[in-house]
Amino acid sequence: MVMKTRPHRLMRQRLFILIGVLGVAVLLLLRWIWPSDDPAGSMVTFVKVSRASIEETVTAQGKLEPKEFVDVGAQISGQLQKLHVEIGDIVKRGDLIAEIDPQIYVARVQADEARLKTIRAQLAEQEAQVAFTQSVYARNQKLIAADAVSRETLEGSLKEFKAAQARTNSFKAQLEEAQSQLDADTANLGFTKIYAPIDGTVVSQTSKEGQTLNANQMAPVIVQIADLDTMTVRAQVAEADVARLKPGMAVYFNTLGSERRWSSELRQLLPSPDATVMDVVLYNALVDVENSDYALMTGMSAQMFFQLGSAEDALVIPAQALGKKLPSDAGQPERYEVNVKSADGIETRPVEIGLLNRTQAQVLSGLQEGDQVAIIRASNAASPAPAARRVPRI
Repeated sequence: MVMKTRPHRLMRQRLFILIGVLGVAVLLLLRWIWPSDDPAGSMVTFVKVSRASIEETVTAQGKLEPKEFVDVGAQISGQLQKLHVEIGDIVKRGDLIAEIDPQIYVARVQADEARLKTIRAQLAEQEAQVAFTQSVYARNQKLIAADAVSRETLEGSLKEFKAAQARTNSFKAQLEEAQSQLDADTANLGFTKIYAPIDGTVVSQTSKEGQTLNANQMAPVIVQIADLDTMTVRAQVAEADVARLKPGMAVYFNTLGSERRWSSELRQLLPSPDATVMDVVLYNALVDVENSDYALMTGMSAQMFFQLGSAEDALVIPAQALGKKLPSDAGQPERYEVNVKSADGIETRPVEIGLLNRTQAQVLSGLQEGDQVAIIRASNAASPAPAARRVPRI
């Protein structure tokens, strides 16, 4: 009988152990499906209210370009005979940049000068004719008083005198026209030599020696000269942030691959949109920065930070600790609900918030240094805590 009882006892023990294991598994499964709403549980982390520096910024992507640059082109057509500069050369205002073949324009100037000589000779001859017809008319006026000539002769001499004067005026007009043509062709001859309009650096070259330039429809560009001492960042700002930016506000930026920070201020917000990306309208913000060491180059990408405000030694809490946003009067600080650890557990307080960024929020009132705020993991919450007054970045 003893030998038969022990196997049954072992089976009952194993059955109880199996039931216990299954019970624990069921409890853990229910805990995972329906987590506890108790904020003091494993879903809550407490962080002390502390003092730190905080700043609120608007971020944007930008491209660097020279503030001042000139596309140096040709005003006349012809073959580019000589190019005196290369990319990277530093030039001064008035330096010779390029030369266009001048032969056609030299020939035109010579033809204009010959035509001027011809017209001047014709004018001199005609002025002599005017003087002769004038003297004949004056003599006939004296003779008619003595009835020495007829009235017809007097009128004929007057007609010839006036006709000579008209021809003289015609030659004078032709002389002015020829002089104007000479001035134009002389100017075009001067345009065969192209000079630097500003001090700067040759940053691009679009024409080569021997190339024929056609300036009849549009001015062909030969080189671009830029003043690299001052660069401009053209940043694209989302429409939701444009109203928060003001000319003169502080700006800093970094370029890709560099930890150096450049500081400046916002010069201008262009009123017309630059592009629309994923239904977000983007506007250009222009920021000038000094570049005496030429570390900044055309086309570099820049991560821009427009400073809306900053504070030193401010009371701060994590942005994740902010709960529901509460109504506030116009012009007053924004208000949020914040869960705070108390002697009785966790209580909810209204808190006034100043600066707010992705990670931190400045506390203006409602909390003291050393208070512990709760960060509740929102695994099944209706909505996550707010991060910052921002729009998605493109």
